[in-house]
Amino acid sequence: MKISLSWLRDYLRTDKPAAEIARILTDAGLEVGAIEATGVAIPKVVAAQILESVQHPNADRLSVCKVNDGSGTPRQIVCGAKNYKVGDKVPLAQPGAVMPGDFKIKVGKLRGVESEGMMCSSKELGLGEGTDGLLILPPETAIGTPLSELFPAEEVFEIEITPNRPDWLGHLGVAREAAAFGCGELIAEEPSLPSTNEDSSVAAIAAPVAASFYSIRRIDGVKVGPSPEWLRKRLESVGLRSINNIVDVTNFVMFETAQPLHAFDAGKIDGALTVRFATEGEAFTALDGKEHKLTAHDLVIADAKGPQAIAGITGGVASGVSEATTSILLESALFEPTVIRRSSRALGISTDSSYRFERGIDAQGVLTASARAAALIVELAGGTSSAELVVAGSLPPSHVVSLRGDRARSILGIDLDNSAITSLLTKLGLKKITGEAALGFEIPSWRNDLTREVDLIEEVARLHGINTISAKCMGIPAASSEADKAYDFARGLRRRLSGGGFHEARSGTLTGSRDQAAFAPKGSGGVVSVRNPMGEEHSTLRASLIPGLLEAVSRNLRHGTDSIRLFEIGKVYQQEQPEESMRLGLVMTGRRAPENWRGKEEGKRSLDLYDLKGFIQLLGNRLEPITFRGTTHASLPLALEILIAGKSVGILGVLSPSATRELMVGGHQGQIVVAELDLHALQAANGIGFSKDPKKHGSLPKFPTVRRDLALLMEAATPYAAVEEAVLGAKEELFSSVIPFDVFSDPEGVKVPLGKKSLAIALTFLHPERTLTTEEVNEAVTRIVAKLREAAGAEVRG
Repeated sequence: MKISLSWLRDYLRTDKPAAEIARILTDAGLEVGAIEATGVAIPKVVAAQILESVQHPNADRLSVCKVNDGSGTPRQIVCGAKNYKVGDKVPLAQPGAVMPGDFKIKVGKLRGVESEGMMCSSKELGLGEGTDGLLILPPETAIGTPLSELFPAEEVFEIEITPNRPDWLGHLGVAREAAAFGCGELIAEEPSLPSTNEDSSVAAIAAPVAASFYSIRRIDGVKVGPSPEWLRKRLESVGLRSINNIVDVTNFVMFETAQPLHAFDAGKIDGALTVRFATEGEAFTALDGKEHKLTAHDLVIADAKGPQAIAGITGGVASGVSEATTSILLESALFEPTVIRRSSRALGISTDSSYRFERGIDAQGVLTASARAAALIVELAGGTSSAELVVAGSLPPSHVVSLRGDRARSILGIDLDNSAITSLLTKLGLKKITGEAALGFEIPSWRNDLTREVDLIEEVARLHGINTISAKCMGIPAASSEADKAYDFARGLRRRLSGGGFHEARSGTLTGSRDQAAFAPKGSGGVVSVRNPMGEEHSTLRASLIPGLLEAVSRNLRHGTDSIRLFEIGKVYQQEQPEESMRLGLVMTGRRAPENWRGKEEGKRSLDLYDLKGFIQLLGNRLEPITFRGTTHASLPLALEILIAGKSVGILGVLSPSATRELMVGGHQGQIVVAELDLHALQAANGIGFSKDPKKHGSLPKFPTVRRDLALLMEAATPYAAVEEAVLGAKEELFSSVIPFDVFSDPEGVKVPLGKKSLAIALTFLHPERTLTTEEVNEAVTRIVAKLREAAGAEVRG
């Protein structure tokens, strides 16, 4: 919606600049999307008359013209346009003018002929595309007139109109809003209204459900012709072209008041104008010459000959105003928005009129708009207006909305007494009609959106200033529940997994049974089948997250991904109690790092079991670490049980070679490592939510750690897990962590006996309150070595 600032100032006395008005309107909710500058503000561009035009001697497409620019000496101009004739008046950019795009006009030669300026098109002047060729000025334009006077610079607001505020579709409605919010003083005057009379031989309503009020005013003796310059400029500022003085007045009043109007040629109307629904298949030719087949849902204005207009949308060519028109019937009506909207969509006709009727118009404005238009038509086209307005139907009465002051103060959280609330609302045209105890306001007819108490409270907030209302917590925070704690833990876990390079996957709860049983947790009681499945692929509830993650791996491999780390947090279902539980699924495959210039070996190493095992360990904590124990699994040749506090909570393993080959495509190689563990057990281990005795973590250590390296000799078949369990089983108070950093065996039995291996581990010790002594650390190491010898059969190598 375009709103011309100079037009707006006709109803708003203000000295504020456009930018300030735009800011105030936007803060009030009437968003100004852009401020567009129109007109011509280029010095040395004047109106000139073409005196003669001859063919350029050296160019077929150019002409050499003599023009009079009012300077007293004709200028010679070389021109390439073809749409002019001798005697036309056109814009002339004289030498020294600077055109848009920083194009400077100077005296020069074109194909050997001197040119002393440039005759201009609309586009070259920044007035829009216009027609091809030069901009032809009106014949009455005075020679030498600066173009800035013919096309004065103007600022136009591009406003976003919300559907609930049809009053903003007119300059007067925007002026009201601007005045209410401190932009200036509203200076609009109400026109005097004529008396009304019901005469069914002139106007009638046969479809009261679609039209509640219809009026006709006759104006005789009009002379149809061009509109005066001020009216043309007003319409051009909002993007409308001038047609004739009658039609231009109806458009002007519509953009002024937001009330659409229509003028019929009275000499072409036979009998009464009746508002009725069309008959099925009835033909109608619109003003643009297009013929439409109407349905019984289309509302029309018809006389004895048939439809003369589609109500609220467009007039018909049969009764349109022309130069031969001497009497008109001026229509102003109130139509049902849903009826107009339905016809506009069905017929594919969208007009400025239908746009306004679809949103609802000011009921009382029907009369004032008719009076305003009639007065302008008599002023510009002559003639005599009938003393009475012929009407059919009735206008709806005004309504009253009650407002409790205490309720407004409670909702908004501001301290405004009833008199201050009344003062704010009266700025919008509301009238107080009751006492202090119970505020009641008569709603103006242009505010159809104000129907409830809360609507008035919203207006108080807008006028008081939403930004000035401080935030307050009006509710009582609820105590944290187990569900809240579980949600917070899962959200934090997602962040940690994302930080570790994992991407979250989502798989369906309903799935096929092919792989579910293979990865179902031990003791689950089997896969849960769906009683009435939609198909084989949706026949069971998932018993494990791993099959869904493997499908995601397959899709990513097919798209060329060479490194995949995925996780999923979701429910799985089983026959035994609990019937459903939250699980965390993980999968890794592909390169550990991309190839780079520092060496190919770093990019060649593939992700393996130890990468995922190490990451899972990081999900535990120092007081209840996650450990692993070797196990057997039908689908995972290399498998480990995941343990928390000695209890099995999940599985970690490498997918079988045959299953890996089915998934690997496009030359991808390496292992596919999967894991799944119980989320509740992981949450309890971290001391959040499900643990009755949550673990508390202290501050960062202030004292240094002490490291001792041990080289252990043991049976080759002894797993590292046995070593780790032995170290942890020693339960040394000063012990902090154990890390393996080397493993070695000699197939010839020279450096290490046959059937044996050498495992090097690093033990770290720490005291939170003091620096450890060498004696303390040595004693702790001695006890750990003894435990290793007893539990894992390990000896310290000499």
